[in-house]
Amino acid sequence: MKYDEFALFNEQLAAMLRSGIPLEGALRRLCEDMRRGKVRNELEALEADLVHGTPIANALIPRQFPELYKRMMVVGVKSGDLPGALTMLADYFQRQNDIWRRLRSMLTYPLIVLFGTFVISILVAVFWNCFAGPAFIDLFEGMDMKVPWATMFALSTLHEIWVFPTVLGALFVSALFIVFQSGMRGKFLRRLPAFKEASVARVASALALLLKNGVTLPEAIQDVQELEGNNATTKDLARWKAKLTAGMAKFSEFATGNRVFPGMFVWIVAGAGEDLIGGLCRAAEVYHSRAICRTEVALFSVLPLASLFLGAIVLSQAFLLFCMFLPIMFPMFSLSS
Repeated sequence: MKYDEFALFNEQLAAMLRSGIPLEGALRRLCEDMRRGKVRNELEALEADLVHGTPIANALIPRQFPELYKRMMVVGVKSGDLPGALTMLADYFQRQNDIWRRLRSMLTYPLIVLFGTFVISILVAVFWNCFAGPAFIDLFEGMDMKVPWATMFALSTLHEIWVFPTVLGALFVSALFIVFQSGMRGKFLRRLPAFKEASVARVASALALLLKNGVTLPEAIQDVQELEGNNATTKDLARWKAKLTAGMAKFSEFATGNRVFPGMFVWIVAGAGEDLIGGLCRAAEVYHSRAICRTEVALFSVLPLASLFLGAIVLSQAFLLFCMFLPIMFPMFSLSS
């Protein structure tokens, strides 16, 4: 699901509901303008269930939407302010799209560079094994030549030239697996500072979103736990909920001993005092900005590093080929000892 398109859809849906159009009719009109795909199919199925009188909570259960979205739709209907809930959801998904777009850019360029070096290495290996290699070997074996050490080194290295494309191909496949396999991507991204900041901002935004619509704090924490799945963030939230149940009411008391949420996050939220929603919104803004900043810094660092990597691989193979021409370019090396 593309978060930017989903955010725009919810903005339009909220505007149509405010103008007095029923939810079923608004969904039908918006689906008519959407391109065919999974999201449109899910929305059409939701509209059909609502037309047949299915309660929205039941109609949303089988739909393949984010859990937070389904929860907020139900909360919005119960509170009588579904347009407001949809507007906040649109803002939430737009923020997630901004961060993910930058993270995706940070991962894409190294993939392109790896693929480029892989292709160049294959071309060099084919050129050497099929054309240049046999010719040079015949030349050196048929003449009494004093071959320079650089040429000997290049000859022994080029004998194993398929190591270059093999290693680069393995790295490229591994990188593809990390990027496109959601489980591996999550494990890899969680090691990046930018992703950690984005995770903190996402949880803060989700909690604030739920609390704004009347969900109690323990229920909001439980909902976000289900949204996050099974990771370090979930374990931190479980500790919060346990401390809340034990009677700790202040955020600075129950939001301690975290692995994911840093002390500054707790300080920002606790600094808002009784206004927990305001503190969470402020923390979400701060960590969203930090995540954007870190991804930009990482992106600008990745570009030159990836270019240097590409240049090093190309130059190393070009140097090996150049060394093979030394006896020909400098006849002094060809003199018999």
